[in-house]
Amino acid sequence: RFSLLFMSPVKGGGMEIIMKKSRRLCLLFLSVVFVSALCVGCAKAADNAPYTQEPGSGQSGAAGSMSDTEGSSNGEGIVEVESTVTESGRSESQKQTGTAENEAPAQKASTEAESAKQETSVQEDKSDMGTMQSEQEQQSSGSDSTPGTGSTPYSQHGKLSVNGTTLTDEHGAVFQLQGVSTHGIGWFPQYVNEDTFAELESWGANAVRLAMYTAEGGYCEGGDADKDKLKKLIDTGVQAATKLGMYVIIDWHVLNDHDPWTYADEAEKFFAEMSEKYKDYGNVIYEICNEPNSGPDWGSVKSYAEKIIPVIRENAPDAVIIVGTPTWSQDVDKAAADPITGYDNIMYALHFYADTHRDYLRDRMKKAIDSGLPVIVSEFGICDASGNGGNNYDEGNKWIEAMDDYNISYFIWNLSNKSETCALISSGCGKLSGFEDEELSDSGRWYKEVLIKQREDK
Repeated sequence: RFSLLFMSPVKGGGMEIIMKKSRRLCLLFLSVVFVSALCVGCAKAADNAPYTQEPGSGQSGAAGSMSDTEGSSNGEGIVEVESTVTESGRSESQKQTGTAENEAPAQKASTEAESAKQETSVQEDKSDMGTMQSEQEQQSSGSDSTPGTGSTPYSQHGKLSVNGTTLTDEHGAVFQLQGVSTHGIGWFPQYVNEDTFAELESWGANAVRLAMYTAEGGYCEGGDADKDKLKKLIDTGVQAATKLGMYVIIDWHVLNDHDPWTYADEAEKFFAEMSEKYKDYGNVIYEICNEPNSGPDWGSVKSYAEKIIPVIRENAPDAVIIVGTPTWSQDVDKAAADPITGYDNIMYALHFYADTHRDYLRDRMKKAIDSGLPVIVSEFGICDASGNGGNNYDEGNKWIEAMDDYNISYFIWNLSNKSETCALISSGCGKLSGFEDEELSDSGRWYKEVLIKQREDK
């Protein structure tokens, strides 16, 4: 363009005009060169500058999942912080990306400080979770007095009371305990555990009875160490039942000591201790004399009960209390004629063994209930009264039908593998749970079927 300008013919002041145009073109050219050089310099500077990205902003090609390890690197310059859970249950997570070697010192210090802060937060959250888990484990171990959660018997029905002649739950609905009694816990302690109780619950049992013999080498015939062992077994049983949301009877198992007055002072101390210990356990029931026999009449048994009941009531004013009756807890008619007064939530025990005790005792039970006496069958079997002989299934089924008709609670004897007809577990079985049918005795299989049918019918 310049050559063409200088080759053009010049007329008059043409030279001056040409010179002005030339100066303008030179200035324009120099401006273009300067701007181009500036752009090139900026581009080079940008290429050499470190790349940074805001936390959590995402990056093409970066790893998409969080690491399980605190502050670990995935090898691509991505520092990952473990996802933590707050007490409110919300998940908090953050991913920091960047090239650590190229970070400016101030930014790197800030990143490290934030990472340290988050690691501290992770540790604190873990500590909080550990405390919460420990508390939950304590509750599930039974140290909490609220039995079970969810669909357990206690969570559905709560604390029981006696209304008229029957048990009712906390909602006022009639309720029936269907349970299993242990044998003497001092002789068969291995069955006092959560797994065994859970097995019974899987059949349909909603309660267990802890039979603690007072004589025959039992609680009142041993030293302090023996007493402590038995009380520890009681506690193991109560806590296991509580964790499973089952009801539990603490049974002062009078048998070969015959008369409950024999160890009345020991009974008073025992029930004072038990009722104080379990005063906040709504699932605990107290049975103060298993089977008075061979001498004491109802008047004597009643006076014994009037000695023990106030001791329990001082700590557990609303707990259900079971009073045994004379003649191995068969004389409910005598109790019906002269019941204990002045206290609520009192029930009277009737025991039977179906092959020995038939229509006459069923009729006695029905008449006592019809007269207003609240009866509970805290022990029964379907063999004869010795605990042996053959099982009488027909009579057993008649008893179940009668008890269901009157909404009477019942507990079968006994949870052991003792070599006797009334034991629920075969004598050749050493397992404590997970019983196959062939590992149960005949009475064990019968009762399992009764409970399963009852559960299905409900």
